Amino acid sequence: MIKRKTANEKSAGPKRAGQRATHRALKEQLILAGKVLVAEGQDDFTRGHISFRLPDEPNLFFMKAHSIGLDEITMQNILTIDLEGDVVAGTARRHSEVYIHSEIFRARPDVNCVIHTHPTYSIALSATGRALKCYSQPGALFYKALGSYTDTINLIRSQTMGAGVARALGNGRAVLLKNHGVVVTGATIAEAVIGTIMLENGAMVQLLVEAAGYPASEFSRADIEKLKADISQPEQFTINFNYLVRRVKRRG
Repeated sequence: MIKRKTANEKSAGPKRAGQRATHRALKEQLILAGKVLVAEGQDDFTRGHISFRLPDEPNLFFMKAHSIGLDEITMQNILTIDLEGDVVAGTARRHSEVYIHSEIFRARPDVNCVIHTHPTYSIALSATGRALKCYSQPGALFYKALGSYTDTINLIRSQTMGAGVARALGNGRAVLLKNHGVVVTGATIAEAVIGTIMLENGAMVQLLVEAAGYPASEFSRADIEKLKADISQPEQFTINFNYLVRRVKRRG
């Protein structure tokens, strides 16, 4: 006797196919994001990582593996990890700093992408203990949205330390890890990647201004907040990320 499929069984196939297509598209974006970050000087040997929350399973996220550069991410070496920091799919080695990602995802349901890198000027600014000023348009993106983590220079290798980074982030966009690096978040991969690049640019401009001496005062709060709103539009992140992807592809 032939058993007829139920309506739920009939719909399960297309649903799973849709999930696989979505996951593949996200992994392709992570691969491109890694290449863009390296092209923009965000690499530090094999250190640094990027992750993205699974839209259909928000307690899981994709993440770059250990022992490879950001520009070496492939479909095969992307790991699937849960909020405890445990690998649930994939065979590559997991980053020990996974807890930066898992604890931010746990604390911030609005965040879907987390990036951690070691950019020169951002680290230098973090070492001064001074806040990021709006001496440039990129700096305005982080106006009242940049935290500071000062507990240690060491690697973030425990849930407790990761939770400390998440607390330092608060409701902001990014956090400076003193003498260590940056953690930048976003609702999309494009937002997090462009934010990471803009944070480094803002830090660079500020250090140059301060080195020149006698910086003029910043613009008014209202003026800065207007600019921040303008450059925080999702379309802005997408347009600029897509441009950088095209440029990476042209360079081969």
